[in-house]
Amino acid sequence: MTTERSLVRRTAAALATGATLLVLAACGSGDGDSAGHGGHNGGTSASPSAPASAPASPAQHNAADTAFAKGMIPHHRQAVEMAALAPSRAGSTEVKTLAEAIRKAQDPEIRTLSGWLTSWGEQVPAEGAVDHSAHGTGGMMRAEQMDELKGASGKAFDTAFMQLMIEHHEGAVAMARTEQAQGAFPGARTMAEAIITSQSAEIELMNKLLGKN
Repeated sequence: MTTERSLVRRTAAALATGATLLVLAACGSGDGDSAGHGGHNGGTSASPSAPASAPASPAQHNAADTAFAKGMIPHHRQAVEMAALAPSRAGSTEVKTLAEAIRKAQDPEIRTLSGWLTSWGEQVPAEGAVDHSAHGTGGMMRAEQMDELKGASGKAFDTAFMQLMIEHHEGAVAMARTEQAQGAFPGARTMAEAIITSQSAEIELMNKLLGKN
């Protein structure tokens, strides 16, 4: 139990680091928003003579950034949906705490990603939609898996939740690594780093709670 509590504390520290990185990403994107939609300029002040509707330079974001945002939004939505089941179904305090941390981390990221897409003139994925052309389907749960999770409770729910969420997180980490390797938009790359840090820590915690470490 002491070891598990220590791991929970380390996970919380990693989540705090991820939250800090996300704040930095949001601050960076806020500079762009102040210059008008698509005016992401890495923090450089826009020329006073530039029109408010000036389009973003193609160099500010690329196709990988768009794919990252379009893929991560439905991915995060499903994780939040899974986490919302825990308060009434989970048997352990650790799983309830983990689910709440997931919800608190990913809800704001969904809003940030949606804002970026809007500022880039891109369509935000509709609720329930998955863009299979994006690298955003890794680890997504099938409808029958979600139904099984909704029907479970107690220890059975805890086990299923963690097993499914590990797979889900692994998909998100893979997407984030692709963004780091191929993306151009600083805010998206910073968010990708935060996702890798926080979700890798959560994977470690869940493996520990499942007795795999």
